[in-house]
Order: sequence, then C-alpha cells, then structure tokens
Amino acid sequence: MTSTTTSTDADERADLLAELAQARHWLVFPTRDLTDEQAASRPTVSQLSLGGLIKHVTKVEENWMRFAVHGSSPEEDFELPEGMSLDDFEGWIASLDEKPDWLVERENEFRLLPGETLAGVVAAYHETAARTERTLASLPDLNVRHALPKAPWHEPGTTWSVRRVLIHIIAETTQHAGHADMLREHIDGATSM
Repeated sequence: MTSTTTSTDADERADLLAELAQARHWLVFPTRDLTDEQAASRPTVSQLSLGGLIKHVTKVEENWMRFAVHGSSPEEDFELPEGMSLDDFEGWIASLDEKPDWLVERENEFRLLPGETLAGVVAAYHETAARTERTLASLPDLNVRHALPKAPWHEPGTTWSVRRVLIHIIAETTQHAGHADMLREHIDGATSM
C-alpha cells in the first residue's frame, strides 16, 4: 500500500523554519555561561570570536531577508576596478595601509566591540529571528524571485527565490554554528556534545 502526501506551502515554511530554529540554537548554544571577554576573544588564528559570529549571522539574515522581500538595490552592486581579478582585488585590499570604511565595517561584524555585550548581540539575533519569521509568514509565495546584485562572485542574471534565500540563511547559520563549536572548545574545552 502506498500513500501520497501533499506538501503544502505552509508545511514547507514550517519545515524550513524548524530547520532554521535548530541551526540558530546550535549557533547560540556554544556561548552558554561565557563572559563578555570570552565571547570577544579570538582563540584561534582566525579573526573569529563567538560574539562576532552571532553579529555576523544576524547581519547576514537581515540583509538576505531584505533581499527576499525587496530584491537588490543598485547600492549593493559591486564591480572590480578595470582589469583587476577578484584575487588581485583581495591582494590589493590586504596591502592597504588604511582600510576603507566598508571593509572596517565588515571586519567589525566578526568582533564583539567595546561597549557590546554577548547578551546584547544574542538579544539582537533573537529579534532578527522573530522578524524573519513574521516576514516569512506574511509573504504570499516562496517562489518569488529577485535578481542577485551585480558582483564578480554572482553569475550575471542569476535570480534567487525566497525559498533559496531561506535555504542560504540556514546554510550560513549551520556553517557558523560549527565554527562556534570549535571556538568554544578553544576557549575552555566545553563542547556541544
């Protein structure tokens, strides 16, 4: 005997949001019982800190959800200087004595800055999560598509659906949840197991 199940849009949204909620849990869980100093520390050779990871994922989620609703704006387009490859550009950025504001802002996404607290960045992350869920509940269709901003890392003319955006947010969150686990182990040996 076989059975057929009809997947509804509501079921799909619920499944995707449940997966995102689980990923969010595992991103924040490694910060349990840490001080602000520990959450700001960079215990590996990378520039990552636990507080910074949560700030970064918050910003990523906010930006992608804005894209899911409104599409990209011309301010998000990025073109390399004439004749410069992406590798050349990254090398040029690394060689600068003074970093442009946009790069400093991007790097600060990965740091817990003076005056910021772990509790504050976690609360902001939870607020963003709640906004995402409200926004997704209000969108009539997960199939709505928008063109990605022009950038060397995007294939020209590529479009993403709201569904694809949500899958990307889940992937970004789970990737950084793994980073969070490793950072926590380096801070005090605690694991998520």
